[in-house]
Amino acid sequence: MSIKIYGDPGSGSLRRVSAAAAAMGIDLERVNIDLFNGDSHTPEFLELNPHGLSPVMVDGDFVLYESAAINLYLADKAGSDLAGRTTRERFEILQWMFWSGEQWRIYATLTFDEVLGKRLMNQPVDETIVRLAANKIRSAAAVLDAHLAKHDYIVADRLTLADFDIAGPFSQNERTKIPLNEFPHLVAWQQRLLENVPSWAATKREVDARIDGALEAFGVKL
Repeated sequence: MSIKIYGDPGSGSLRRVSAAAAAMGIDLERVNIDLFNGDSHTPEFLELNPHGLSPVMVDGDFVLYESAAINLYLADKAGSDLAGRTTRERFEILQWMFWSGEQWRIYATLTFDEVLGKRLMNQPVDETIVRLAANKIRSAAAVLDAHLAKHDYIVADRLTLADFDIAGPFSQNERTKIPLNEFPHLVAWQQRLLENVPSWAATKREVDARIDGALEAFGVKL
């Protein structure tokens, strides 16, 4: 039985799972969820994730949401070293994945909701929220940039799940204008992923096509 993954092709969170799974050689059965059409709030989907968010993984009778948890599950199932080769590596990877959720992606997502989500719903953007999120992102990016000045990848100087987790905000930064391009080592690391990890480049094309198409369909110009 194949592992199903439910998500919208424009989702940076789905991208993290799709790209990591491909890097681990795991085939996923994609079930497209149109977030702009309300598919994630149907009774059927809310049975899978009561938060109405994607992606959601279904492996037999096991349902799991949250991208980081899904990636750790897939790595364990595949015996992949993307989750760490040693106990120390594993905990360093977990440290950065937790850091990403607490200090990083939350503010990129907040910016997306404010800058793009509200425009798609024809609502006014709250610039106070946008500035607050940008300041939080700058603070975290400064720490990450200093780390990447000494390392090619987040942990162990090789690709791990930490890279996929932290790279998520680059899925929308050119549209939301979050201040990632102010940090040269961060930009160089992202370019390294695009050049060296085929699945990260492929999922970028998928996200771009989906979001740019949605903006055009809704008549939103950034």
